[in-house]
Order: sequence, then C-alpha cells, then structure tokens
Amino acid sequence: MPESDASLTPRLHRAAEICAAQGVKLTELREAVLRLILAAGEPVGAYTLLDRLRASHGNAKPPTVYRALDFLLGQGLIHRVERLNAFVGCMEEGARAHPAQFLICGQCGQVKELEDAAVQASIGAASRQAGFTPKRVTVEVEGTCARCAA
Repeated sequence: MPESDASLTPRLHRAAEICAAQGVKLTELREAVLRLILAAGEPVGAYTLLDRLRASHGNAKPPTVYRALDFLLGQGLIHRVERLNAFVGCMEEGARAHPAQFLICGQCGQVKELEDAAVQASIGAASRQAGFTPKRVTVEVEGTCARCAA
C-alpha cells in the first residue's frame, strides 16, 4: 500500500538523521529517490524510479539513480529484492546491511519484510557446519499472500 505524504515526512527525517550519524549526507536527490521508493508501497525497479524521478529532475540519467540506490542500500535505508530486481524501503531503516527475509506474493507482487532471528540462526548454524562464512544473507520466499489466497 502506498505511503501518504504525512507518513513519509517522519521516515525521511529519520533517514537524514541516520545518514548524519554515519557522517554522510542524504542529498536532495538521494532523498527524492528514497521518497519515490517509500511512496510506491510496493517493490519498484530502477527504471521505473528513473521515469518517476524525471518529473522533478528532468535530466536524470540511469547512473544518477543507480548511485542513489547504492548509497541508500549502503545506509540500510532500502533493500533490493533480488527475485524482482526491485527495491523496497527497509522496515528496520538504518540497520545497515541487516539480514532480512522477504515473503513475495507471486499473484499481486506484495513484498513483506521479516526479521526472524530463528531463520538467521539456522542459516548461521548450517553455514558453520559446512565450513562456510556468509557475507550477506537475504532469504526470499515466493508464495501467495493471505489477501490473494482468500
């Protein structure tokens, strides 16, 4: 569900605080990309973001969006949903590269972020048992949401 402007303002303010605490700046352009992702209310691809960004930044080019996305990912403000090649706002914004699990509805495309410690512990234990050290863990589960199942 898309977020209203009223709900975006505190999240954008919080994002600026998180960036300042990390010694980086949430520039106007980075904030514009973050606003578009949060306002979408669903996973959104880079080229869709570019098209929407051009409404306020007419000369925006793909590298502009990709640099902003890299920054937002690095600050833990968004996640990339690999399965959809799209981006969503982070429910634990500013948690910088925290492990996440996503439930992806194959019918409506809704994505729900989870953060289940038991899933992470299980992956960690299985990795250690295999002598493997994970660098980044993202679990994506495709299925059917409750709304579509009804």
